[in-house]
Amino acid sequence: MPDQDVRLQHLKSWLDEQLAKLFADHGWGAVPPATLTAASSDASFRRYFRWQGEGRSFIVMDAPPPQENCQPFVEIDELLATSGINVPKIHAQDLQRGFLLLSDLGDKTYLDIIDTDNADALLSDAIDALLALQQLPLTGDLPSYDVALLRRELELFPEWYVGKVLGKPLDAEQQAAWLRVSSLLIDSALAQPKVLVHRDYMPRNLMHSAPNPGVLDFQDAVYGPVTYDVTCLFKDAFLSWPEERVLGWLRQYWQQAGERGVPVQADFDEFRRASDLMGVQRHLKVIGIFARICHRDGKPRYLADVPRFFAYIEAVVQRRPELAELGQLFKSLGVQP
Repeated sequence: MPDQDVRLQHLKSWLDEQLAKLFADHGWGAVPPATLTAASSDASFRRYFRWQGEGRSFIVMDAPPPQENCQPFVEIDELLATSGINVPKIHAQDLQRGFLLLSDLGDKTYLDIIDTDNADALLSDAIDALLALQQLPLTGDLPSYDVALLRRELELFPEWYVGKVLGKPLDAEQQAAWLRVSSLLIDSALAQPKVLVHRDYMPRNLMHSAPNPGVLDFQDAVYGPVTYDVTCLFKDAFLSWPEERVLGWLRQYWQQAGERGVPVQADFDEFRRASDLMGVQRHLKVIGIFARICHRDGKPRYLADVPRFFAYIEAVVQRRPELAELGQLFKSLGVQP
């Protein structure tokens, strides 16, 4: 794409300037010959590159304005670092052009390496980092997960999945049922204790690093429901775990949260119900997002993981009678987990 090629040339020129300054400031000598390779891309407009030369490695973020805004990333990065969370160090920034030079937290995500044998150890580290994040005081200038945001996220499901993938908008009866289910999910979320919420705390955004894990993709953080991130961690977009194992991890998190003063629900069954309903809200949102990425952005591969989210929702519907109407709505739409 020509526009991206021109942008990449600007990025390389900026990077050369910043590396020369960085190496001079640290007394590392001249900038050595190096490679610049694609590190990763995601569902947004952001791109990442890895610079490597003579044993040193950095990550370069390209976040083109006006589609992306680096300011929240910079501010939240600094906030999380105050709690000892392993986030990238920002070596240089050009917010106007959307360029950041970052430390490299490694080239393996949790998603790359996690398996049935190492999951307990990796997720125990992830729980520790999450609890450190949730112990931060709610004093930053961040938005809240309010009614408007929760409803806006939920509406992605009927707009993009039902309307675009299924090709049939909700009729009046279905719309009434949808509003009742949405209100139940929103009320549950708003009733929960409030903490800092990463919003995408999942294996793909956790790096196998030292200290473990390195935490990425936190720029959309808000203040909101305490169960959000831990539910996201165990009900992932790209891999699933047996329900009994998830229950054990949830209990581990809940116990440690209580010990560290994180404001979780006092009763575990109440906490689990809140986690269940929070998960359904997120899963419906993500199904809508994956449909939007397909139909608006031309990236259909994400739709392959939609059945995973319907399966998560179905499991909750089976044990939560208050969600029976959602199960009936799915049947009326012809949706099968």
